[in-house]
Amino acid sequence: MTGTDGDAAASGEQRDDRPAAARPSRRAADALARSDANAGAVRAARAARSLLPDSRSAPSGGRTSDRVARLIGESRPDRPSVVRELGLGAVQVWQSLVSRRTVHDDNPVPATILFTDLVGFSTWALGAGDDQVLRLLAQVNDVTESVVTARAGSVVKQLGDGSMAVFLDGTEAIEAGYEAICAVSALTIDGYRPQLRAGLHTGTPRAVGDDFLGVDVNIAARVADAAGPGELLVSDATLASADAEKYHRRRRRFKAKGVPRDLEVFAVVPRYDSGA
Repeated sequence: MTGTDGDAAASGEQRDDRPAAARPSRRAADALARSDANAGAVRAARAARSLLPDSRSAPSGGRTSDRVARLIGESRPDRPSVVRELGLGAVQVWQSLVSRRTVHDDNPVPATILFTDLVGFSTWALGAGDDQVLRLLAQVNDVTESVVTARAGSVVKQLGDGSMAVFLDGTEAIEAGYEAICAVSALTIDGYRPQLRAGLHTGTPRAVGDDFLGVDVNIAARVADAAGPGELLVSDATLASADAEKYHRRRRRFKAKGVPRDLEVFAVVPRYDSGA
């Protein structure tokens, strides 16, 4: 008995002296290979792929998914393969989803748009240092997103020292704007208390991917720019879409480039007295 055989015996291990073709792992691999090349299975996989949505309307050329599809297609193209057909089918489904989102998801969407930003942030940031600035922005973004989500809204994007969000309900949007201002004013970074301002406008922006574009988005941004520290400004379109009686409102003089001249803007505060 050789040393190797002795070691195997001592350790309790059993050598598999069967030919490689007779081993269970090899038999399983051979069975999978036969199944992958089975003509009937390949035809079934191709038929299933032909029923999937066509993605040829999507912009193409340098997409990662195109390169993946090419690599799958070039993998042993001389041999039929169920796995290859299923892989190409998965890429086709993905491209169809992307195509629908990119090409068709740009219709006007009735929504109320909220913009917020910090007043005097740039001046404070110059002397605060990067660490403090990042701490403040993280906290502001967290509380803003929490308020927006609680009011059934969605944060579209962070804009440095501010945010853009959308709502389907005007009343919820006004409540979220006011609550975000209050929540941010309660933050403190080494004695500094940030002040948020916010603006709202209701219209029909276009949903493009994860963003919203259009004239109504620009109007909402202009309304927010006109707000003072701790102030919420709301367009007449937003008040019309909300329960206006729930708010104290004061008309503000408003003029901005690219905004309709007849647009009216109001500073609003929720009524918290009895019967509100």
